[in-house]
Amino acid sequence: MKAFPIFGMARAAGLAWLFAGLAMPSGFAAKDPAAILVEPAKGTEPGGAHFSKDLNGVLQTSENLTLRLNTDLGSVHVVPLQKGTTPVVRYSVHIETDAREPLASQLLDRYVLNARSLSTGTEITGNLPPQVARGGGAQFWVHFEVSVPGSYGLDISTGAGDILTAEVGGMATLATEGGNIVTGKLSTNLSEASHRHEHSRMRAAAKLQTQGGHIQVESAEGDLNAFTAGGHINTGYIHGEANLHSGGGHIRAAGIGGKAELTTEGGNITVGKAGNFVVVKTGGGQIDFGEVRGSVHAQTGGGGIRVMYVSGPMDVESSGGSICLTRVSGAVRAETGSGTITAWINPEGSRMGSSAPHVASAAVSLSGASQLISGEGDIVVFLPRNLAANIEAIVEHGGEHRIEADPALALQIAKSAQSSGPLKAVAALNGGGPILRLKTTGGKIKLQYLESETALWDSMMRDQKARMERDLAMTPVAARAMQWPDAFPPPSAMATPQFEQPSVWPGGWVDRIEFRLLGGVREDGDDFLKRIVSAPPPGYPEVARKAGVEGVVRLQVRLKPDGHIEVEKLLDGDTVLADAAIAAVKQWRGRPVAMDGKPVDVISTVKFEFHLR
Repeated sequence: MKAFPIFGMARAAGLAWLFAGLAMPSGFAAKDPAAILVEPAKGTEPGGAHFSKDLNGVLQTSENLTLRLNTDLGSVHVVPLQKGTTPVVRYSVHIETDAREPLASQLLDRYVLNARSLSTGTEITGNLPPQVARGGGAQFWVHFEVSVPGSYGLDISTGAGDILTAEVGGMATLATEGGNIVTGKLSTNLSEASHRHEHSRMRAAAKLQTQGGHIQVESAEGDLNAFTAGGHINTGYIHGEANLHSGGGHIRAAGIGGKAELTTEGGNITVGKAGNFVVVKTGGGQIDFGEVRGSVHAQTGGGGIRVMYVSGPMDVESSGGSICLTRVSGAVRAETGSGTITAWINPEGSRMGSSAPHVASAAVSLSGASQLISGEGDIVVFLPRNLAANIEAIVEHGGEHRIEADPALALQIAKSAQSSGPLKAVAALNGGGPILRLKTTGGKIKLQYLESETALWDSMMRDQKARMERDLAMTPVAARAMQWPDAFPPPSAMATPQFEQPSVWPGGWVDRIEFRLLGGVREDGDDFLKRIVSAPPPGYPEVARKAGVEGVVRLQVRLKPDGHIEVEKLLDGDTVLADAAIAAVKQWRGRPVAMDGKPVDVISTVKFEFHLR
């Protein structure tokens, strides 16, 4: 992978296009880290002074129009004008380069900025000098600061850089090739007429896309389509439909009013509340649901599934994780390859604030046939005494005591002639009703009444609520980005790193053993990259250039609790080239990590490729 020699001001995951693929724990296949390509630059002096230029202007406009901004490089910060202010668009562009004079002045003068008023709103375009765009060697930084009327829509595209907006009054289409996207409330007030037609507002869709960064949305009054190639997606309440996709990050939504489709290739998915049909899929992460007033289809390649309450039909599947359903009100199908399934059946479910499941006197039943299936795990089910259902429980590799039930359930157990053969039990509760089929290949099946384990139910509900609150809380980085008056400081201001609050490391038993042995934890490349907040690239050593020395440098690095990154050892590479790489990495800064409330180191590997032109 060849790194483009122009760097926007994207933080964290916006640097993912520069380097990737780091050390993995022993026993796992480690990805070969993608290289940072280092080439000798013409007319530049690594670490030299920066030269800059500022452009600004004001455009006359009207309410309920759109800002269209297109740039091949640059972070973009958009804020609304104060209410009652004459509708104008104010813009300022800060351009900076590390080229030496006279090249610096020539490049800054050749930056092309066009701004004009249109009948549909305003249009601003920014283009790098042709010499730089072709890879001339100089590093360039660009930052747009734009003020627009509060009713304005946004159509923004940048080749590299973060996009940060406050509340957006109109349609929002935001795209970046590698930065983060952080927005306030997406109101989608298309026009004054649209205020009189609620359906029109609900059908309006915001579209957000980044090829590597995170996406953070305070809330959306209409539909929301969000895509990131690898970052996290965090949203508040989405009143319309939601289509959220990540190439590998976590997806967290506080609430979704319309239909929803959430997919990630490997991260966790958390949904607080949903009012319609929800489809979620992850390649291997955890899935958590709070309250769904509709139906759910959830699938994970290996993580667990936890659901607090679903009023409609539920279909959940995990390749190997455990499934916990704390309040099943409708028909359910749950299947896992080897995990445990725990379910509280409660068709007449009480409100979420209740201290225990409600048990009514009249007979209740599920809305349709249901089944819980586990390959090797146990199945534990709690039933109301007034449930009308036909129970069928099967343990394929059974034997004595593989099915346990409250005697009042009066299960009729049919034993196999062979001691390890299948074991089957049936019962018709309260005259019978929709079938509830329980099946495990090698685990146990346990059936109890709801009131027998109210303390366990209360504990599970508390744990799930706490987990949901933690997962849905705004991350420290996103919170600061929403509050910073100058969210994108110029490169020269980034020399003094800001203090970063540590992120929480889940801390599985493998991690704790690894920490005891190594004094730190290992992390895969994609996740480690998202901890990097500043990564100055190395310069090409002059002595190596003159001698025609090229090659690869691999370093083992350690992220410390104070955000500094130490170089532990040189794994591979020429000494002269390695010195340049080590000097650069020592200037990097990352977001620290805490496990079990204590700071921990993160260990990884970085690869550089030095090539002469």
